[in-house]
Amino acid sequence: MPGTSRPHQTEFQIETRGQGLYEMTKAVKKFVQNVQIDAGLLTLFIRHTSASLLIQENADPEVQTDLRNYFARLVPPTTDPSMSYLKHTYEGPDDMPAHIKAAMMPVSLSIPVRDGRLVLGTWQGIYVFEHRDAPHTRKVAAHLL
Repeated sequence: MPGTSRPHQTEFQIETRGQGLYEMTKAVKKFVQNVQIDAGLLTLFIRHTSASLLIQENADPEVQTDLRNYFARLVPPTTDPSMSYLKHTYEGPDDMPAHIKAAMMPVSLSIPVRDGRLVLGTWQGIYVFEHRDAPHTRKVAAHLL
């Protein structure tokens, strides 16, 4: 019902295939359109400690490649000698580096809604940033008020 003030919630499942950025903008836009709310605030929250959420450019895929490569250099796997001080390596050499990356980047986003649409810039997209090497199903909770 348009104009309602009750909260709307859903959860998105994003399938990842290893480290990188996975766009979820279309699914989020569809959720907001289906709610039919004139104005509000959408909160997204990723329910994991080894992945992040980002709003980033979605026009040039090189942006996503460069971001992944930058963070891979900034926080290399535990097999890199510079990371030998790390102790939490039970799930592999990407485990603790993934937690570090998630601690550096957002795990929640707030996006305004106006006239029934997300208030995103022309080139902005919403991404899950996967920090693990193995495929995962990432869950992102959404709350629209």
